Amino acid sequence: MSRRRRAVARTVSEDPKFKSALVTRLVNTIMSGGKKCTAERIVYGAFDQIVVKNQTANPLEVLQRAVDNAKPRIETKPRRMGGATYQVPLEVPAERQASLALRWIVNFADARKGVPMSQALASEILEAYQGQGNAIRKRDEVHKMAQANKAFAHFRW
Repeated sequence: MSRRRRAVARTVSEDPKFKSALVTRLVNTIMSGGKKCTAERIVYGAFDQIVVKNQTANPLEVLQRAVDNAKPRIETKPRRMGGATYQVPLEVPAERQASLALRWIVNFADARKGVPMSQALASEILEAYQGQGNAIRKRDEVHKMAQANKAFAHFRW
């Protein structure tokens, strides 16, 4: 890891269709191999699926609430103290919360085999929106781990 200087946080531009930075972050999370058009097609297809499954809700609001539901508030990080490694619970910064939530939603959608990615992504977003599904289960696991290790909270610095 370089100790030269801090990484500069770059701002994410808004996507052209929905004018939302969150949608752009979702597209960038899905994108692999620099294929942004394919990632956009997947995300916009998932939004179409969300509209079909839930006509009353705006897909942007559904995505926003799904990400908010999947965000971890606290996580553990390993700290080495006197030859032993402790899992120390720490509060998660807002940017990392959103990144983890998006990553979990995308990874669990990708793990669904036998369905197209846009359909799997729509299902995963809707499940997170309703407060259930794999991303929510992962968030609960992270919170449970932090709760179990709160005895080591005094090691944070």
